Amino acid sequence: MKTIGLIGGMSWESTIPYYKIINEYVGKELGGLHNARIILYSVEFGELEKYMSAGEWNKIENVLSDAAVKLQNAGADVVLICTNTMHKMFPQIQDKLTVPMIHIADATGDELERHGKHKVALLGTKYTMTEDFYKSRLIKRGFEVIIPDEDDIKIVNDVIFDELCCGIVKESSREAYSRIITKLKDKGADSVILGCTEIGILIRQEDSVLPIFDTTVIHAESAARFALS
Repeated sequence: MKTIGLIGGMSWESTIPYYKIINEYVGKELGGLHNARIILYSVEFGELEKYMSAGEWNKIENVLSDAAVKLQNAGADVVLICTNTMHKMFPQIQDKLTVPMIHIADATGDELERHGKHKVALLGTKYTMTEDFYKSRLIKRGFEVIIPDEDDIKIVNDVIFDELCCGIVKESSREAYSRIITKLKDKGADSVILGCTEIGILIRQEDSVLPIFDTTVIHAESAARFALS
């Protein structure tokens, strides 16, 4: 079994599901007392959020690259960034490693293709929804990507940072997300990507008029399959 390296803590609320999902997958595949070999490097998200707000992405790149190299040196055979937004620095971090990384948008694209989806709605932080680093990987594969309007982008982003990253789950926010997903369906979306690893804490399939694709589950299970390959 290969060893999985996780860069977590962004936020730690969504790092817990990664650990659980990977181990459950391995346990189901191998049975008995089996679980995954995992090395976790948990960064300090408060520090990184300040860099994001200031647009100092180079400083975030340095922190995450250092974490990735340490995971590789500790024996990781593959490295995952346990958050969608930080894939903005994916190419630069991968360049510093000799082991592979699994891009969360690539794994999500694979899952969308398996289910025959083509016109996908994307929810996430304002960076993930509005910038090209994430959407472009899906568009290059032939997907049409739809994002909310400006007011709804703010709602989705604020709920992530002010509530979900702090472990706060509000019914009013669940209802707001459900309304936004319905509006995206009305724009022609055939599915919705939960493109922030915290959104799965809030939104379940019964809350959405569209089939949901939870990137936390997809990314974690792709790591488990890699470890067992």
